[in-house]
Amino acid sequence: MIQIDLQLITDIVRAASARMDRTGGFEIHDKGVRENIVTSSDLAVQHFLITELRHHYPEIGFLCEEEDLNEVSGHEAVWVIDPIDGTANYARGNENCCISVALVEKGEPVLGVVYSPWRGELYTAEKGKGACLNGKPIHVSNRPFEQGLLFTAMSTYRKEFAKTCSDIIYDLYMACNDVRRTGSAAVELCLMAAGFAELYFEIRLMPWDYAAASLILQEAGGYMCDFDGEKPSPFRPSMFIAANSKESCTRIFEAVHRHLSKLPY
Repeated sequence: MIQIDLQLITDIVRAASARMDRTGGFEIHDKGVRENIVTSSDLAVQHFLITELRHHYPEIGFLCEEEDLNEVSGHEAVWVIDPIDGTANYARGNENCCISVALVEKGEPVLGVVYSPWRGELYTAEKGKGACLNGKPIHVSNRPFEQGLLFTAMSTYRKEFAKTCSDIIYDLYMACNDVRRTGSAAVELCLMAAGFAELYFEIRLMPWDYAAASLILQEAGGYMCDFDGEKPSPFRPSMFIAANSKESCTRIFEAVHRHLSKLPY
């Protein structure tokens, strides 16, 4: 296992957040569809992270959201990075956005840092060492499914899946407490890790959306799986099902399979 200094990584991530401009002084472009945007801040944060991490750990590859950077092949360890998760929020000055950095070794996340500077929240985890929020240990709640809050979304970038999502969400909504949506998968999964919600379903997420937060949730006692009941891949798009307990995770999994016989992608 590669030895990584967690404090160094958090320092780098905090420094990268200085490239997030809340005054609106950035450019915005879409990435082929109006719902999927990138700002000049996304690029600035990503370039800073790559430069700093490559300087300290030159042997580790990269999988990043922006500019199609994919160095997975030939690397035992890979940084999986979303420079700003929740870019649509960021572009509007909404606090629900974050920097997400995971270290994936032999296909498994072993370190995760999610920093939401405008929320003042730094989530960290190392495999087998628990999860923390601003340096203090966190754990998922013990609320049952019926009292659970569900984080979910309607497949913003693939709206042809919206009707299926709606059917699944309705099924879950009628059995749980209520539904929430922040616009950042990484923020939501970390909030679950800290006990602020209990349930999660998205039909399709990219690996950089959840690689770091999935480890944080796991280390906080949470459970997760994909459509096949396996751990979501840190290298390719995946359905993401998660909960504060194995029983609740299974209930979401069963609800999904009442509406889908196979993945639609």
